[in-house]
Amino acid sequence: MEPKASNDRLQLDYQLVCDARDHGSHKAYADLMASYREPLYLLLLRMTHNTTTASDLTMETFSKAFLQLHRYAPTGTFSSWLFSIGVNTYIDHLRKRRLDTVSLGSITRNDDGDFIEYQIPSNQPNPEEMMIRMQRDAALKEIVAGLKEPYRRIIEMRYYEDLSYEEIAEQLRLPLGTVKVRLMRAKALLASIVKERGNIL
Repeated sequence: MEPKASNDRLQLDYQLVCDARDHGSHKAYADLMASYREPLYLLLLRMTHNTTTASDLTMETFSKAFLQLHRYAPTGTFSSWLFSIGVNTYIDHLRKRRLDTVSLGSITRNDDGDFIEYQIPSNQPNPEEMMIRMQRDAALKEIVAGLKEPYRRIIEMRYYEDLSYEEIAEQLRLPLGTVKVRLMRAKALLASIVKERGNIL
């Protein structure tokens, strides 16, 4: 059974979707964006490693999602649905880049002197691998969001915001040892929940 907070979040998001979709509520659109813009941006930043590209893809993802609100059903969280659109937007971005740019190393001449192109193996995961990876990330994010405080926040600070132990201790105004112990307990709790739900990692 999902935590009550998770159910409340799902109901709130669905109400916002209905207000935006059925009534054109600008506040509903703004609330959805305010709730998920940062986590979506961080997700895309981890994939692109470029702040400008991540920002552009974030806005493009929201644009696509808001145009497709009629397709969202409250059988899953809005965040998972939104992140899947973000992943597809990133995949489209990669495909466009591959079409728009050709590596000089991929061009040669045949015996007649004509230019020909051959494929160079890519280090990038293929779209299917990327989708599986991001689905796992989305599932893990959903579990983290359901953790009780202070475990949820400390996991987010360490792994989503990439803060050091010292930075976490400073922001939470806690001794460094307390931060390490609390993070260890949070990871143990997270691992037990993942095990109960089946291996998603």
